Amino acid sequence: MKVCETNFMQGFIRLAADGYAKNWHELNGGNLSYRMTAEEVDEVREALDFTGEWIEIGASVPKLATAFFVTTGSGKFFGNVARAPKENLAIIEIDAAGTNYRIVWGLVGGGRPTSELPSHLMNHEVKMIATNGAHRVIYHAHPANLIALTFVLPLEDAVFTREIWEVMTECPVVFPEGIGVVPWMIPGGRDIAVATSELMKTYNIAVWAHHGLFVSGEHFDRAFGLMHTVEKASEILVKVLAMGGKRQTITRENFCDLAEAFEVTLDEAALGEK
Repeated sequence: MKVCETNFMQGFIRLAADGYAKNWHELNGGNLSYRMTAEEVDEVREALDFTGEWIEIGASVPKLATAFFVTTGSGKFFGNVARAPKENLAIIEIDAAGTNYRIVWGLVGGGRPTSELPSHLMNHEVKMIATNGAHRVIYHAHPANLIALTFVLPLEDAVFTREIWEVMTECPVVFPEGIGVVPWMIPGGRDIAVATSELMKTYNIAVWAHHGLFVSGEHFDRAFGLMHTVEKASEILVKVLAMGGKRQTITRENFCDLAEAFEVTLDEAALGEK
């Protein structure tokens, strides 16, 4: 089977197209990666080229040793992924030490995986351990309303979580563990990768202040759904603030009732004092 006809690659391409349609990916903004299953690797193995040079990741991810990932390319546009996937995407292999990668498919015409590769792989490792292998997708985008809120809300996990929870009842059910917040850092470097991976031990969603949103999910629909839910809630909150702020809201007791009804455990710090 051709690589672009596989179910996993079709899912990857669909998420990229949906994110672009939402206006979350200006120019070459944002990135996406997916940890392949052993069966998916075998499905396309004959199309892979294992002669490429090994390149340093810029981080050590020993738990991902010998794993394969699909990733967007550095400097590539999400809007071009669907029409030219082989030119804009790559499949990479991680070496036995978890310190180097090589391109085994894609990026025809040259290029490298996303500049955020250290952040992606460090967070893939954290989420793989935390979820016993269930999480396979890391997605970063630039949703405008969420970014706007990072200029007016305190950059604190509990505060940001509570504000987002309050404006849309679905939110505490979808992400009861809350939202982590990374202060502004230079993108693509080790510092932001380490800071995000620490938050991802607790959360599935991390805000990058004045930059965007970083999410982890079991599959493409879940990752896109988290991004969509947080951005929709952010849009509502932006409108509420523009109308003069809240006059009534969901109380702590309401949240506790909701948690009981949906059998979820909500982050106590975001709930606030009893």
